[in-house]
Amino acid sequence: MTVAHRFALGRPVDKTRRTGTARKKATNLFEGGGDLSHEVRGVVARSKKAPVSVEKVIVPDPARGEALVRVQACGVCHTDLHYREGGINDDFPFLLGHEAAGVVEAVGPDVTSVSPGDFVILNWRAVCGECRACRRGRPWYCFATHNASQKMTLEDGSVLSPALGIGAFVEKTLVSAGQCTPVDRRARPEVAGLLGCGVMAGLGASMFTGAVNRGDSVAVFGCGGVGCAAIAGAVLAGATTVIGVDLDSRKLELATQFGATAVVDASEEDAVEAIRALTGGFGADLCVEAVGSPQVFEQAFYARDLAGTVVQVGVPTPEMRIELPMSDLFGRGGRIAPSWYGDCLPSRDFPVLVDLYLEGRLDLDRFVSETIEIEGVEEAFHRMERGEVLRSVVVF
Repeated sequence: MTVAHRFALGRPVDKTRRTGTARKKATNLFEGGGDLSHEVRGVVARSKKAPVSVEKVIVPDPARGEALVRVQACGVCHTDLHYREGGINDDFPFLLGHEAAGVVEAVGPDVTSVSPGDFVILNWRAVCGECRACRRGRPWYCFATHNASQKMTLEDGSVLSPALGIGAFVEKTLVSAGQCTPVDRRARPEVAGLLGCGVMAGLGASMFTGAVNRGDSVAVFGCGGVGCAAIAGAVLAGATTVIGVDLDSRKLELATQFGATAVVDASEEDAVEAIRALTGGFGADLCVEAVGSPQVFEQAFYARDLAGTVVQVGVPTPEMRIELPMSDLFGRGGRIAPSWYGDCLPSRDFPVLVDLYLEGRLDLDRFVSETIEIEGVEEAFHRMERGEVLRSVVVF
């Protein structure tokens, strides 16, 4: 067995099926590819708007630049539902899941950034270091992020499109080694994995894209998982007035638990006027749109103070359009900033946020509404649509 393909010692018994021969594996990994594969169970969306199914997935052993990860937990994110609904693209079948944590099981021959046995959060920003954003010192905007070069397939050979280049509703997944961010293994996998997408997107929308400063006022439109994370991020960054806006009283209660100093039920009052009343008549310094709705974006636009900032982190669908008077766009000044992944840099931010969690300064546990088995993903989508959960998390 080559040094480059070390396996973690002391891991749980592997119940997945392995095919191929060890001799082929060692030879081909040295050359950059492998014949050994793993038969595992994964959640697949075969066609637009159809219920997902649990199917056998074939996962290759890692080649150069790749890592094989045994997934321990994966959150059910709204982006996965967007994939199932055809709201991202039409590259069916999709292997869903991306908000995950697990243990590296094997690596390709040239990988030095992670080793078998490392506890990692999977990320979808494996920076290339070479694109124009990276060369300008802005790797959080990386325009050429790395994914695994080999493909995972169904048993009949159909190539799967992994959600956000990850595909983690599966017992094992193959990713680029750069998509693995090592963090303190004392963190529970079901909470650590949430930093891989939704929670990081919300935290970063306030802390990085919105650049909240001490004493700022912040209004967050939409108090689901991403919105509550934006509230937590605003509190962590020192905002003194933090307002949660939603139509659902249950979500407004959650907003207060994450630190909102006031809430606005937009089904009962004008959200823009209510926010102005709570900020001395001026509007908030930062408004975060965490729904992905043109109507909500317009509210956020007008609820900010002059020269204030609107951060749009809610994921829209392709047909959505925004219409605003250009005179208002110019006259109100400030910034309108879409937030990609909370403008995070996983290698920098994930370890720090996990440390804050372990120190009791960032309550990630509160995001986990329930843990489920892999067969429960379809029903978890429905509970998410009904607003019954912040996050359902698949635990393997």
